[in-house]
Amino acid sequence: MNKILIWSVTAALAGFLFGFDTVVISGADKQLQQLWHSSDAFHGSVVMGMALWGTVVGAIFGGIPTNKIGRKNTLLWIGVFFLVSAIGSALANDPFTFAAFRFLGGLGVGASTIAAPAYVSEIAPAAKRGRLVALYQFNIVLGILVAFVSNYFLKDVGENAWRWMLGIQAVPAVIYISLMFTVPKSPRWLLSKFRNEEARKVLAIVDPSANIESMMLEIQQAGDKSHENIFMKKYRFPLMLAFLIAFFNQFSGINAFLYYAPRIFQEAGLGENTALLSSIGIGVANLLFTLLGVALIDKLGRKLLMYIGSIGYIISLGLVSAAFYFNWGGVSVPAFLFLFIASHAIGQGAVIWVFISEIFPNHIRASGQAFGSSVHWVLAAIIPSLIPILFSTIGPEVVFLIFTIMMVFQLVFVAFLMPETKGRSLEELSEELTNNVTPQNDTEKTSPISV
Repeated sequence: MNKILIWSVTAALAGFLFGFDTVVISGADKQLQQLWHSSDAFHGSVVMGMALWGTVVGAIFGGIPTNKIGRKNTLLWIGVFFLVSAIGSALANDPFTFAAFRFLGGLGVGASTIAAPAYVSEIAPAAKRGRLVALYQFNIVLGILVAFVSNYFLKDVGENAWRWMLGIQAVPAVIYISLMFTVPKSPRWLLSKFRNEEARKVLAIVDPSANIESMMLEIQQAGDKSHENIFMKKYRFPLMLAFLIAFFNQFSGINAFLYYAPRIFQEAGLGENTALLSSIGIGVANLLFTLLGVALIDKLGRKLLMYIGSIGYIISLGLVSAAFYFNWGGVSVPAFLFLFIASHAIGQGAVIWVFISEIFPNHIRASGQAFGSSVHWVLAAIIPSLIPILFSTIGPEVVFLIFTIMMVFQLVFVAFLMPETKGRSLEELSEELTNNVTPQNDTEKTSPISV
């Protein structure tokens, strides 16, 4: 189990780069708009939004290399993209060059949401799969926190502070690339490529007490459908589940908030320094509650965490909307947004990548994750890009009210459609969800073969 944990943590470090890359731009937001005299529309859609459009492309097409060259090799290339993006965007002298390098980093983010959860889910024992895959989300929020802290300490290094904010990401990118060379390839991917001997060696480490030949046969039988695709009628239910959990994830407003946290706090009446410090506080809360979500996901299950998160979303977003509408000012908005980030971290944040990695059969897992990730990132590109315009037109109180209403619909989704996937082998889930049968709520039930 120690080796599985090390491999899982290493692959999940792609999430650290994802979180850092996504949020580091928030510290450079207003500096870049003033430097290049950009309009709100150009700044939101090109300077700030181009990385998100790269993420969309990475999410849509990331399943291709994940299947063709494997989970491990894709993760290595993702590290290279992050490294080049960090150096290039830090050295850029115009908004278009800057946007191009940010787009490259976005490709890495999008592809990582497919390759990393797929890799970890395919090496993890069923009983521990939730928390091991959730390490990816933990690393995302750790990257977010480090980015907020980094931005705060680099804000006064001079008029080109933004270059240091963006360029510092090259350091963790190099570390990540080096570590990825030490992990093995996914045994399920190896079996799909008929590299049985390599797969046998990895499976022997994953579960030394199991009957390896029987385990390999089960995996091969479950994956012996290479002619199929995710849009076949039999996969309509898991496809719908992936769409809805990704859809509601972004209509909580989480990425809009993370991208514009300092701006939102300033809109609420906080000074620039206080806004940046509040952003660090948000990062700490995100990290702590993600740790709690990771600890509970295999004990309480995915569905209960989503209930907790949904109710927290509705309360916190409703209060943020009211605070802006009634001009409560002071610390009210930061306090309510702390509740919002805690609700996200323990619910959607902990669950989304675990859940999507579990609901598709082995042979279409990368394609299914690419679909769910694409829905997530298309909305993550559109919604934050509109925030500067929406804040200046309809106002933040209406924006947060819309997010509140969408979270009521998420609560309905969790109550009536979302199945519990805790403690079930990937092959068992594949059989049940393909036949549109909701997995039993007997959360203690596990498959005798859990890889």
